[in-house]
Amino acid sequence: MKAKSKDQETSQVLARLAARLTLTKRAEDVMILDLRKLDQVCDFFVLATGHSEVQVKAIADAVEDGLRADGQRPWHTEGYEARRWILLDYVDVVVHVFHARAREYYLLDKLWGDAGRELVAD
Repeated sequence: MKAKSKDQETSQVLARLAARLTLTKRAEDVMILDLRKLDQVCDFFVLATGHSEVQVKAIADAVEDGLRADGQRPWHTEGYEARRWILLDYVDVVVHVFHARAREYYLLDKLWGDAGRELVAD
């Protein structure tokens, strides 16, 4: 079995921190998908759900502010205008904050069904 690289350990720590930050705004169904063993574009997805557009933005802001305080800035963000699915791309970790209906529609967790999963809760 191949040992984890330092970069992969760093990305796992970042994913777990981002997931915990979503909980500060009462995100639900917070999950980390481990994509490292799949043909992927990043190491981890963090998925979180809010029940209003205001909450979705608050969750995304909490992640962005919390990671910025840790010295991390997103490479790319999108979805802040519509607030239905906000994406924060930290290259090795991509955070997806969904409105509940958008998460049900896109089923990202099912699309990446072969990924390892870590449920994150208080």
